[in-house]
Amino acid sequence: MDFDLVIVGGGLAGAALAVALRRSSLRIAVVEVSPPVRLESWDQRVYAYSPASARFLDELGAWRHIDPARLQPVSEMRVFGDDGGAICFSAYESGLSELAWIGESSRVHLELWESLRRQHNVTLFCPARPQALEIRPTGAALRVDDGRTLSASLIVGADGRDSWVRAQAAIEARVSAYGERAVVANFECSQPHRGVAYQWFRNDGILAWLPLPGNRMSMVWSAPDEMADDLMGMDEAAFVARVEGAGGRVLGALGLLTPRAAFSLRLMRVDAVVKERVALIGDAAHAIHPLSGHGINLGFQDAKVLAEVLGGLQSWQDAGELAVLRRYARARAEEPFLLQYLTHGLNRLFGVRNPVAGALRNAGMNLTGRLPVLHNALIRYAVNGRF
Repeated sequence: MDFDLVIVGGGLAGAALAVALRRSSLRIAVVEVSPPVRLESWDQRVYAYSPASARFLDELGAWRHIDPARLQPVSEMRVFGDDGGAICFSAYESGLSELAWIGESSRVHLELWESLRRQHNVTLFCPARPQALEIRPTGAALRVDDGRTLSASLIVGADGRDSWVRAQAAIEARVSAYGERAVVANFECSQPHRGVAYQWFRNDGILAWLPLPGNRMSMVWSAPDEMADDLMGMDEAAFVARVEGAGGRVLGALGLLTPRAAFSLRLMRVDAVVKERVALIGDAAHAIHPLSGHGINLGFQDAKVLAEVLGGLQSWQDAGELAVLRRYARARAEEPFLLQYLTHGLNRLFGVRNPVAGALRNAGMNLTGRLPVLHNALIRYAVNGRF
């Protein structure tokens, strides 16, 4: 079966890439193990979608179809250090309607798949698992588990941080484990959050409370492994009490809305995001600490830029040629690099248990809040992915 492009992984980034190419003449195959499922309750996996990502999703026709009752705009973000440091980011003071949107992964995923199923130039292979990849000078061949072989000019790895495509293409990934896990859960709150997101840099990890529609919030506690084990092993009452206390009860009494889950955290950098006939996007290309909330936004911008490169090709141009793919690589070199090192540096800085380091980092946080140029630059980058 012949295609121009085979996308391995139909998650958020992979699906967004395929939908972004809906008006192109490219013949696209999407290979995915399982389709997204509509949940009756609230999804444990919640993301902070930047305004840039929301605009991209709106261009794809997905954002406008998401139930507004499942999206929460962030009006303000309050960040607290571990020794008196604090900084506040306000949408109003920055002339923005919102800093971000908090929403469930599954809702966006489902809308993208609705578009995929109707798309004239997309063939879905689901359920399907890749089995073998052969890179040839003039193209690539991907065999899936039902025995079919998909030939294409380009293979895109959108298959997550343990990317099969990346391994088959022999693209080296350097992984640094943080020795931490992100413990996530959603809660009902007895007091309104008013669209405010909170983040605390604590001795026992980084705690974030993200507002959800109604009096609800999503918690992400990036905790050392031993602490994460404790949080996952507590009974429900003890767990809720621990979360309430860690956040200073700023949202009053909490009630657990979804079961807890935990995900290992690591920094992952690759030697290259492209190779002849292969391109990586999303978590297959980079993994960062969740303290910035930018992981999924990086993936969407990867999809947007690669779609622009591929969609702009002339009929005689080869989508898998390295000269073409390097345009994507160059355009996406800066943002992942900066965010990886920023989040890694902050995680390490607040992990140092030293009075002098503690005084310096908290003073720096307070100073940043009092410097409008730096403060506004950080907001612009968080909102638009550029200064």
